[in-house]
Amino acid sequence: MSRNFKVILLVIMGTALACGFLHHIVPPEVLNFERLHIFLFNLCSGGTTLIYFTEDRPYLSRQACVFLALSLAFSICAFMQWYALTLVLPLLLAIIVERVRIAHFGSCIPRGLFSVRETVSRKFHQAALLCLSLGLIQSSLVVLNNVYTHWLLLDKLKLDTFFLGFSFPLSLISMSVIFALMNKEVSPITKFLQESAFWIINLGVILFFLFILAHLFLPQAGVAILLFVTVGLILDLFWRHGIGLQQKAFLTSGIMFLLITSITGIIYILLAFSPSYDPQQTLPLLRLHAFTALYGWNLSGMVVIIRRRDFPIRLHSQKVILLHWLTVLILCPLGYFFPFAAILAVLAYIRLLHVLLFNDGSIDRTFVSAEDRALG
Repeated sequence: MSRNFKVILLVIMGTALACGFLHHIVPPEVLNFERLHIFLFNLCSGGTTLIYFTEDRPYLSRQACVFLALSLAFSICAFMQWYALTLVLPLLLAIIVERVRIAHFGSCIPRGLFSVRETVSRKFHQAALLCLSLGLIQSSLVVLNNVYTHWLLLDKLKLDTFFLGFSFPLSLISMSVIFALMNKEVSPITKFLQESAFWIINLGVILFFLFILAHLFLPQAGVAILLFVTVGLILDLFWRHGIGLQQKAFLTSGIMFLLITSITGIIYILLAFSPSYDPQQTLPLLRLHAFTALYGWNLSGMVVIIRRRDFPIRLHSQKVILLHWLTVLILCPLGYFFPFAAILAVLAYIRLLHVLLFNDGSIDRTFVSAEDRALG
């Protein structure tokens, strides 16, 4: 990846986090920066990274650059509530994503998702692209419904809630990388568990979203618990079958973030349906849930994708992971409520991004595979 693109990502992702704290300066009633907070990380950085990873080029292609430009335009239009443009821009972005998907997988129809010959890693990869293109198309339809036509009147079908769905493609491509770094020679039972994890994650999230729209408590809780168990299964599979590379440390840390995200999500569902539910009292839990999902789990996968040509890179993995956890679990949630902590969170996050994106050079011997050690 070119240095210029790394700088662009650093600026976009740093700005994304900063937008999550701008309510300390500008009241949300005047300007709500929550959409920029979500869009800049998930769609602009995450979506462009997904295309870059799929095209597998040293530099961004022309259509990847167009995607980045249009996604930034879409983010600004959604933030400024220029809804006429938000009807068109997602459709253009979806066309780009589908062009990339078809070029990489060779078919408009995603047959590979149902093929026993296709690896789980490639299935997650294609699902990520499909999820992104379908999410973009659906976002245009949601804007059309909520702003103009009002065909469906559902309390949970809010624009800000729906836009959070752009994090799912990034989550799926992180899963793709995790399964790609597992040993290929595994038992039939392990292959069955890997395949099951793919379908539970994808169908589970779809059902979970539908249950949210229908405001159904027990199905939401049931699916959330099932997803938590599945993430635990993936952690176990990766721990036992993951190849001993430096990337494994970052991805294992990412899965731990995802487990925390799952736990906080389950607790939030239980509280939200309790008789004494108070949105203000659950706000700290909701902020912790959001930060661990976006800047914990998703960032871990993004870094491995962005630096995949550079590993092993020169850094002390444990110290960097510790900084990551300190920033996401402590500074960011505190920063939402206290301005000084917000400043520390942004500074620590930018420092973390700079290390993860730009450190290079000699190997970090802690996470080298046994084969590499044998070769000296």
